[in-house]
Amino acid sequence: MYKSIVLIFICISNILIAQIYTPIIDSIVMRDGKKIAADIYIIDSINPRPTILIQTPYNRIYYRLNLPLVGQNIEDYGYNFVITDWRGFYGSSSANVLGYNRGLDGYDIVEWIAQQSWSNGKIGTYGPSALGKIQFETAKEQPPHLVCCVPLVSNPQMTYLEYFPGGVYRTEYVEQLDNLGFGFSTWLLSNPFYNLQWQFVENSTFYPSSINVPFLMIGGWYDHTIDQMLSFFNALLQQSPVASQHKLLMGPWVHGGHGISQVGSSQQGELFFYNASNWNDSLSLRFFDFYLKNINNGWNNEPVVQYYQIGDNQWQQATSLSAINVDTLQMFLNSDNYLTTIPPDVQNQNGYFIYNPADPSPTYGGTTLRQDLLQGPYDQSQVVESRSDLLIFTSSTLNEPIRVFGKVKITLFVSSDCKDTDFAIRFCDVYPDNRSILINDGIKRMRFRNGYQTSDTASMVNGVVYKIDIDLPHTAYTFLPGHKIRIDISSSNYPKYDNNLNNGKQMYTAGDTIIATNVVYFEADHKSSISLPILHSNNIYDFSNSERFILYPNPTNSSFTISNFNQIKFIEIYDIMGKKYEFNQQENINIHNLNNGLYLIKITDLNDGIILKKLIKN
Repeated sequence: MYKSIVLIFICISNILIAQIYTPIIDSIVMRDGKKIAADIYIIDSINPRPTILIQTPYNRIYYRLNLPLVGQNIEDYGYNFVITDWRGFYGSSSANVLGYNRGLDGYDIVEWIAQQSWSNGKIGTYGPSALGKIQFETAKEQPPHLVCCVPLVSNPQMTYLEYFPGGVYRTEYVEQLDNLGFGFSTWLLSNPFYNLQWQFVENSTFYPSSINVPFLMIGGWYDHTIDQMLSFFNALLQQSPVASQHKLLMGPWVHGGHGISQVGSSQQGELFFYNASNWNDSLSLRFFDFYLKNINNGWNNEPVVQYYQIGDNQWQQATSLSAINVDTLQMFLNSDNYLTTIPPDVQNQNGYFIYNPADPSPTYGGTTLRQDLLQGPYDQSQVVESRSDLLIFTSSTLNEPIRVFGKVKITLFVSSDCKDTDFAIRFCDVYPDNRSILINDGIKRMRFRNGYQTSDTASMVNGVVYKIDIDLPHTAYTFLPGHKIRIDISSSNYPKYDNNLNNGKQMYTAGDTIIATNVVYFEADHKSSISLPILHSNNIYDFSNSERFILYPNPTNSSFTISNFNQIKFIEIYDIMGKKYEFNQQENINIHNLNNGLYLIKITDLNDGIILKKLIKN
């Protein structure tokens, strides 16, 4: 949710605007007789122009400092702007009606604009977060003069998992929504389980078939709305009457609203993406020019999906999200805190940590919203990983890039000495300088391991091993050569997520806190792992079940041979720690000098396909 942080400049802005633009201040009468406050910026009163409508709950007067997209150069772009306060907020406070459909207000405002002498009857909408959500609500009502919409970091659907990911209450997120005047917390805390109320809310806020004008949806890989946003975009392509006209832009951006990192800014957390700067504005203007001004600027030939692959720091394109092909790279937790492609083959391997709800692992960056918290990619090594209340698993240094696109899944085998606890994941890129930069995170509350309805919940039994899956949000991220893949496993990430008191009793009420000893297993019978969706073109980790290449003898004590050797371009040998060994590339491979243990044989065939095999030296 966006809110201006330049309050101290309001007085100064009045002076500046007097020198540039002073809006026409008006009120627009809605169908129920209530009035909506509006600031109207028109280029002239003689030549009708297209209009961009912005509906905000964060006080329209802040836009008097600077209009979006055009700044203080409104004549150069040729658009009128109408900026209104939401019903019940700021200048429209007196119009408040409990439960009123603000999409109807959007309809009435669009049609009012179309009747004005300075309007040519073509209206587009624009805005981020809450200002984006109301665009969906307006479009759902299908006002005749609405032509197109540009919502940023937003989607219309309200889902259980948005507010209770893994069954855990998003503390700072809801606190910030309450601070902004939305007041969701009372209802949310009364409905911590998935129930009929949630089913109704999810169904009633999901309406892709009602969207009959083109949308340019703009999002960021470090934004907290990403999963719901991509889900709705996919639905638009399948169900909207104008499915072929919708487009998606995904940049390396946070949600924004405060701080130096915003949608379209170069700096995002500790990282910089100069070739992504202001792409959101430039594409939005091209989109508006095409639909509102009928300018033949080639917009219709733009790809359906444009996305930024972080790490490579390059823009990519696709005909749809589902057209982006991925394979799965599974890496296993192993002894000595290593992530490897080789599963553990011994028993009695595990690690444990102590979780004290009174001293939780702190949130440091990520997809946050509260104004006192950092947003975006930040180094976890000093604030999070220096503590003792977590387990850290890291790959060997990469020799090749690994390109991830999609949702990473963590599978853990765990136990606890408490009836309930949480397991939290931070997914990180370890740089050559040992910074551990956060990509994204996830969490699972153990009472919800079987589902989120009341009937699904169950306490833990001391010492019993449970399997859980933790799905991380979508990402497009390349781990570069010289970097390492890392996951941090703890039982908290506060204040982003509620602290589990570990007592197994009613949630979100005062009660005794219990210190938990939580165990993660990585052994032959309990193979904890991370599954990475790897871009299909990244053949280096194409795990094949093909039996073209068979190692024999296996196990071996001195040498081995690979079947169909004449179909092999070259061979590489790695140990469980990722160390590469040199040897003669010949049909009978001598490894008598290697220590006993498990090895990974990487075979590159004549078509540059990669097959990975395990070999035991004894």
